[in-house]
Amino acid sequence: MTDPLAPLLDLPGVADAVDRARVACEELRWHEAYRRRWREVRAEAGLRATRASCAIEGARVPLSLVRSLATQGGAEPVVVGALRATALVERWMPALGDRGAATLPPLGQLLAQVHVAATGGWLPDASVGRLRSAEQPGDLRGLGPAPVGDELAARVELLGRTVRTSTAPALVVAAVVHAELLTLRPFAAANGVVARAVARLLLTARGLDPTGSLVTESAWAASLNPYLGAVAGFATGTPDGVGAWVRGYGEAVVAGAAEARVVADGVLAGSLPTS
Repeated sequence: MTDPLAPLLDLPGVADAVDRARVACEELRWHEAYRRRWREVRAEAGLRATRASCAIEGARVPLSLVRSLATQGGAEPVVVGALRATALVERWMPALGDRGAATLPPLGQLLAQVHVAATGGWLPDASVGRLRSAEQPGDLRGLGPAPVGDELAARVELLGRTVRTSTAPALVVAAVVHAELLTLRPFAAANGVVARAVARLLLTARGLDPTGSLVTESAWAASLNPYLGAVAGFATGTPDGVGAWVRGYGEAVVAGAAEARVVADGVLAGSLPTS
């Protein structure tokens, strides 16, 4: 069977983006903090990834609030849901140093479980963890109409088969899943939170980021319009649009590794940065 993602490596700049992301993650892996305190770095990075993911959704909150909600809960349902989604995918991440590929649920089940974590308690029960049937999504409307019903289910199934069978680099797989989920918007709401959480998991489970501490979300939160514009370009299916998205994904990984290094420095020094 031909790997449908393999041709993406031949698009201009994609192979270089894969190499740069790999080098950034390899260099991060050998930071001193990951010798014994990788769990602390991963947890703190997860808080920052959650804060940035919420900012992309329009829920801008300080890191101190995200940290307090993680330990005490609170009345910020979208942020609490995003934190639950982050915690869920981190439970699936292999421990640093584990050998072999992580075993994940089939993509459809994975998406449903992450969506339940992200939206349980604030989205109507009939929409939690379920693909849309006839209605359009309530978020990311600027990306245009999304498929519904049988077409949507078929596209999600195809994406799941692609993830299951592809041997493409983790960067390419995560980038495609991320953009395809934003294009499909399979759920009534919180599609962006789900897409970013699942993509973060794939980067670790497929071995690019064994530390599980990249904070790629900060790069997208800082450049929201280019982020959404790149997704729209991917959705066209053109080589230029798809290539630009994957190249940009590589840049976000490199930036996310730099932020992870700042977190690792803080953990090692016993003084985490407050922003």
